[in-house]
Amino acid sequence: MRILIVEDDPMIADGLKDDLELEGFSVDVTADGESAETMARQNAYDLILLDLMLPRRDGLVVCRNLRAAGIQSAIIVLTAKSQEADKVVGLAVGADDYVTKPYSRLELMARVKAVLRRTGESKPSDPDVWQSGDTRVDFRRCHATISGQPVRLTATEFKILKALFESRGKVVTIDQLLDRVWGAGVFLTDRVIYTHVNNLRAKIEPDPSTPRLIVGVRGLGYRFDG
Repeated sequence: MRILIVEDDPMIADGLKDDLELEGFSVDVTADGESAETMARQNAYDLILLDLMLPRRDGLVVCRNLRAAGIQSAIIVLTAKSQEADKVVGLAVGADDYVTKPYSRLELMARVKAVLRRTGESKPSDPDVWQSGDTRVDFRRCHATISGQPVRLTATEFKILKALFESRGKVVTIDQLLDRVWGAGVFLTDRVIYTHVNNLRAKIEPDPSTPRLIVGVRGLGYRFDG
């Protein structure tokens, strides 16, 4: 499991990193709020340990922005602010837990494991939402974002993506795609479907020239590997 530590005190950050790696976690570290937000949007972290008083961007702002962008990583706030009002604000903007400094190693490890267990149980896979890295698509709301910024997909592009998403890892033939997106009895050339798929790739693929999400299978159709 991957954890991001956001802490501007290098001694604290190094100690946390060592403790978590001893527990078997993969750990990244950053010292400011702006880079933390960028890293959290680009990587699928299971947990973020987030200090509040950070350079370049306050931790509460980071937490609020990540939740607004649909980032579902568990977040534990680590801070010297111990007033009840501070805890309430931290939880209100989307934190899963709040730990005040100083804390013991045993307490923190217990909190980390408890939050990961709880969030893993309470956030089951939503069949109407696909998220990979900083890309998120809510098929129920027909809403797509990359790094929190809206991506304008047409109704047809949403339907194509949903049809492929529902058969992840399996080849969807051209005929199957035609039936699922346009309906039985509609005739379109392969070129028209190819154009729609390429337009979709241009909007959601990190590198449309080398597709890794919507993979073409020569002579058959497409496979969604997201």
